[in-house]
Amino acid sequence: MLYHWYEATHAMLSPYRAMADATKLALNNPVNPFSHMPMARQMAAGAELFERATRRYGKPGFDLPTTLVGGERVAVTEATVWQRPFCNLVHFQRALPARHKPDPKVLIVAPMSGHYATLLRGTVESFLPNHEVFITDWLDARMVPLADGRFDLDDYVDYVISMLHFLGPDTHVMAVCQPAVPVFMAVSRMEAEDDPYVPTTLTLMGGPIDTRSNPTAVNKLAEERGTEWFRRNVITTVPFPHPGMMRPVYPGFLQINGFMSMNLDRHVDAHRELFRNLVKGDGDGAQKHREFYDEYLAVMDLTAEFYLQTIERVFVEHHLPRGIMMHRDRPVDPKAIRRVALLTVEGEKDDITGGGQTLAAHGLATSIPEDMRHHHLQPAVGHYGVFNGSRFRADIAPRVMDFMRTHAYRKTQAAKPAAKEKASSASTVLKMIRGGRGEAAKGH
Repeated sequence: MLYHWYEATHAMLSPYRAMADATKLALNNPVNPFSHMPMARQMAAGAELFERATRRYGKPGFDLPTTLVGGERVAVTEATVWQRPFCNLVHFQRALPARHKPDPKVLIVAPMSGHYATLLRGTVESFLPNHEVFITDWLDARMVPLADGRFDLDDYVDYVISMLHFLGPDTHVMAVCQPAVPVFMAVSRMEAEDDPYVPTTLTLMGGPIDTRSNPTAVNKLAEERGTEWFRRNVITTVPFPHPGMMRPVYPGFLQINGFMSMNLDRHVDAHRELFRNLVKGDGDGAQKHREFYDEYLAVMDLTAEFYLQTIERVFVEHHLPRGIMMHRDRPVDPKAIRRVALLTVEGEKDDITGGGQTLAAHGLATSIPEDMRHHHLQPAVGHYGVFNGSRFRADIAPRVMDFMRTHAYRKTQAAKPAAKEKASSASTVLKMIRGGRGEAAKGH
């Protein structure tokens, strides 16, 4: 009944929310003689805070209409190039001139942990000038009909493998936060099967590969409560009239409560600052707050089976670092990875994925040669700074791009001798055939 109570509360507050919005508009209208009075500004600011606190935030857009390529601004359009019930693969197509050489393909696997893929808008924007960028656009579970089936951690791995097959063998894959585990699993399984479509490089950014290393409050909570506690307390079913009605989910409104409670003082201070900025007429400061929280408060439901499997296998029982992780009925062995270059990135002040948790991937994928692996610890950034913000643009993104290009070139160079040997072998066979034909002609 939890979801029903949430929907009922949201519906009951609708008229008050509309009243608050109308009050704000009236008191901010320059024609209104009272709009410049301190009391009116405070009332308008309070009305906006109430409206924003009780609003349901929809999925934001990427809003990346253009990018710079070689100093020239070109148009960017979003196209869905691959689809499954729970995910769309979005390609940011650039209107490139005909003379432009092909750029590296990058698959950015966005977190399926409550927020939409638009949380990585800054990540996409940084890569657009020099890469063909694709991103996983995960769908809100409450919008997926029950008839479309389940979605769990094994399905996630299958989706990643299918996308890599779709994009081809020269793809670079980058997993941000939560998907570090399923992407690492997918590459491990592909290497074990000697799959020709393995990516050229694998970049893991702030991901929980081994949460036993430097555990954070999030990790400790999961271990203390256990999977059954989460099953009893945070799982509910989607109510009518949503398309996914009757689907068991971990709802977005509970997730955002968890996100906010981890840094409650910081969020309270941010909203106090918004109130002050609105009262004193600081439009720029207020707009920055709106832009951040419009993104931060937009959350989606997760399927119960995916969420509970992740809690159990990643945060409670640590299947991957213990060597007992399975993908369906087959073992996941990171030691099978040998052709894929590995880069791990962590933030020094990350309070969600502690230092060393992503680095642990190197200790598991021991078959990767030393010259094909690298770890970067970014000073003075928290979790979100690993994939967004000024430090990401200035320090992290250039390192990731350089790593991708370096190992793409290495792969190309390594392929040349094999291609030359193959061509030489073919030439020898052709000469033998021709020689045989000549001897046959002489005999005739």
